[in-house]
Order: sequence, then structure tokens, then C-alpha cells
Amino acid sequence: MLKLLLVSNNIESFSEFVWALEENDANEILIAESGETAFKMIKDKTIDLVITDEKLRDMSGLYFAKKLIFSSPMTNCAAVSSLPEKEFHESSEGLGLMDHLPLNPGRSDAEELLKNLRLIKDLESGQD
Repeated sequence: MLKLLLVSNNIESFSEFVWALEENDANEILIAESGETAFKMIKDKTIDLVITDEKLRDMSGLYFAKKLIFSSPMTNCAAVSSLPEKEFHESSEGLGLMDHLPLNPGRSDAEELLKNLRLIKDLESGQD
């Protein structure tokens, strides 16, 4: 079971995405409405993936990712952003993000994200 943390104060826009991430309760989905709340949760639990919205109550998603890499460098992170791919890449370079998600991500975005996360987790565990 994967433990996923969604950081957003607009959970309604993620309903289809969250439903797909849950995969019939195969994954645990945690929700934080601010960056600071998310950091407290990450400190207390092992999280396989953090998904940050573009704008949080207390900071931007990219600023959250920047703080995350310093406080928990081994935690995988994906970010929602309205930036075009090239601008997103330039803005997020060095933040260790595993994926750029569109605004209001859907089922296919969740499936692709989980597939990539499982590949990473398999590499970390030394499995083929």
C-alpha cells in the first residue's frame, strides 16, 4: 500500500484524481490544506508521494516543493501547475519533482503518476 499526501485547499477539483489514486482502497490518501500542515504530517509519517497544488493557503506549490527537498529529500513529489512544460521545467529545476500535473488532474493523470511511482519504488527496493 502506498501512502500519498495531497496538499490543496481546493480538494473538490481533485475528486476524480483522488478516486483513481485510491484504486479500491489499495492506497492511503492523506489530505493537508496548507504547506505547514503537510510538513507536520510528513514529520510524523512515512509518505511515498506528496502531490502539491499550484497554490496553497500559505505558499505556492513550487515553494512548498523547494522546502520539501530540504526537509525531506527522499520524499517523492509531484506538482500541479498551469505553466507550460518548458516554463515549468525552468521554474522547478533542482526541486526533484517527479511529475508536472495539469490543473484539475484526472483519472489518466493519476494512473500515470502511480505507474511512475511504482517504478521508482521498485528501483529503490532493488526489485526488477
